[in-house]
Amino acid sequence: MATLIAIEGIDGAGKGTQAARLVASLRDMGLKADSLQFPRYGATTFGSAIGDFLNGRFGSLNEVHPQLAAVLYAGDRYESRSLLLKMMEENDVVVLDRFVGSNLAHQSAKLDGDARIELIKWIEKIEFEVFALPRPQLNILIDMSSQMSRELVARKAVRDYTDQQADLQESDLPYLEKVRRCYLALAHSRLDWRTVHGLKDDGALRTIDEVATEILTIAQQSVRTAGST
Repeated sequence: MATLIAIEGIDGAGKGTQAARLVASLRDMGLKADSLQFPRYGATTFGSAIGDFLNGRFGSLNEVHPQLAAVLYAGDRYESRSLLLKMMEENDVVVLDRFVGSNLAHQSAKLDGDARIELIKWIEKIEFEVFALPRPQLNILIDMSSQMSRELVARKAVRDYTDQQADLQESDLPYLEKVRRCYLALAHSRLDWRTVHGLKDDGALRTIDEVATEILTIAQQSVRTAGST
């Protein structure tokens, strides 16, 4: 089975761009590599419901309990499970643009203290045990400030799930900052997470090439480790 690598980060961090760059670099190295992006808005029943959620159909961000929102995202991956497993059988490496880590960070950001800890445990049980999704060998967090995230989201092309410039989550800057902090807490507390900074020390954006080079170096270490076991 393939090495599974998830690229994580708040909206606008460059996950899609870097996932594509990583796959291209791995192929240049002679490896079979492919990618899959979550949510799969137009491809699954749950994915379509996520689009409705992000467009405010079910209420504001604070009106939908995070446990319920988490089920939508987990369900989208469950519907995609057979596709993901097939990709893992046919490739050496599969790169994911968002995976379970996104659910953990985005939903736990809406709670505090013990409630946050319990929700993280519950989501992981649903995704990895009940839905039996494969665990990534490596999660790479592209850390980006929430303010820069807003600027980068504004530059995005029109998405197929919304006609708004920013969806329910992208438009809420304090929420994005909470999500960022939850991501960092996950990355700092888990051995299968690594952090790549999207900004320089002076707050300026690092180039796509700079970030891609660092991600490739980290990914190569994980691929070598998996290949030796």
